[in-house]
Amino acid sequence: MTSSSAPITITSSARPEISAAIMEQTGLSEALLRQVVTAFYDRVRDDDLLGPIFAERIADWGPHLERMTAFWSSVTLKTGRYHGRPVPAHLPLPIAGQHFERWLVLFRQTAGELCSPEGAACMIEAAERIARSLRMSIEIARSMPGAAPVLR
Repeated sequence: MTSSSAPITITSSARPEISAAIMEQTGLSEALLRQVVTAFYDRVRDDDLLGPIFAERIADWGPHLERMTAFWSSVTLKTGRYHGRPVPAHLPLPIAGQHFERWLVLFRQTAGELCSPEGAACMIEAAERIARSLRMSIEIARSMPGAAPVLR
C-alpha cells in the first residue's frame, strides 16, 4: 500500500486525480499491474487449456504484455491508456465457456498472490465483469453471423 505521505506517480492518465485515489485505496500501481500481467501470462503459457491458443498466435510477448498492462491500467486505474476492440480480437479464437473459467481461475490466483486484498478485489471484480461481457458478446456474435454487437 502507498503511504499517505508518499507522492503517487502516474505514468499517464486521462484522469490523474481519479487514478491517484484508486491507487491509494487499492495499492495498485502501473508497476504492480505490469507484475500481475507478466505473472498471469506466464501461467497462461504453461496452462494445458489456454497455452496452446496463445502459442499459436503470439510469438513476441513483449508487445502483448505492454498492451495488456495498458488494458488493466485503463480498467482498474481509469487511466484511459488502452485503445482497442476486445470483442473483434477474440471472436476468431477457438474459445468457449471453459476457457473463460480457466482464465478466471488463473487470474484470481495471480491477483490474490501479488496484490493487497483491496487491489486483488478490484482486479478480480473487473476480470469477472470483463469475462462475462466478452463471453456473452462472442456467443451473440457467433449465433448471429454478420451481426456482431456494437460496443462503445
